[in-house]
Amino acid sequence: MHPRTDGPQRCLTFQLSVDPRTQVNSYRDYLGNSVHHFDVPGKHMRLRIVAESLVEVQGSVDLPERLEAEDWGRLDELVASGDYWEMLAPSQFTESSDALRGLVEDLRVTQEARRGDPLSFLRELNQAIYEWFAYVPKSTRVDSPIDDAIEARHGVCQDFAHIMIALVRPVRIPCRYVSGYLYPRSERPDRSSEGASHAWMEALLPGLGWVGFDPTNNLLTSDRHIRTAIGRDYADVPPTKGVFKGNAASDLAVSVQVGLSDAPPAVEVELSLPPEWEESAKADSLELQQQQQQQ
Repeated sequence: MHPRTDGPQRCLTFQLSVDPRTQVNSYRDYLGNSVHHFDVPGKHMRLRIVAESLVEVQGSVDLPERLEAEDWGRLDELVASGDYWEMLAPSQFTESSDALRGLVEDLRVTQEARRGDPLSFLRELNQAIYEWFAYVPKSTRVDSPIDDAIEARHGVCQDFAHIMIALVRPVRIPCRYVSGYLYPRSERPDRSSEGASHAWMEALLPGLGWVGFDPTNNLLTSDRHIRTAIGRDYADVPPTKGVFKGNAASDLAVSVQVGLSDAPPAVEVELSLPPEWEESAKADSLELQQQQQQQ
């Protein structure tokens, strides 16, 4: 949930509020992602996590329409000289399958079928996935294999990012999964849902570095894309994960708001929860006290 500070993006402020209150520790993983972790040892009815960030994103980098055909060779040299094996090998959500191999044939995506130049090839594939699949909110789960989306020909942004990664890695282009948010535009609505996190992929290209492709919306990433974490796939960078002990059932509710800011918030001001959350927290506390008295 903590936006990255790298490239054209800077996270100016970040505040994390956890209810029930507890000590939150943090560290950076080997890919530079900020990880916050905590324990809540006492009984509780609900867990609320509120993250608020102020992010400065510079204007989009102007990319050429295409590279040169010789850049396939430059890409191979770049891969051979670096440590990119994790971003070339299959991962949990990008494993090969019969469904994926069928899609490879349909879209003509093989190492032998390298065509044009690397950038044009990825632009073409980005558009092909956008046109091949329909965007249907909540049609898959976070742990759904890509076969579900491939066979149904619809899915969500996470599926499209995984599918593009699974298609591109065998062509020997290093690529990685990006978790983040997308600031909505008013002139032409995006296909992805507002009020939710977003996902796309980045590919390593000679002379350009890591370039972002958003197959959900057929876009190259811009200053509207806010990066929070990078990994091999979703399994590396879920917004939240954890375990709880007890016989209770669980239900998850998520809300995301992305908007423009005219001025940075005061750092010393503690983040306050929405009024309805405060009322709910009081009700939970009272219910827990009554349960303890009965026991």
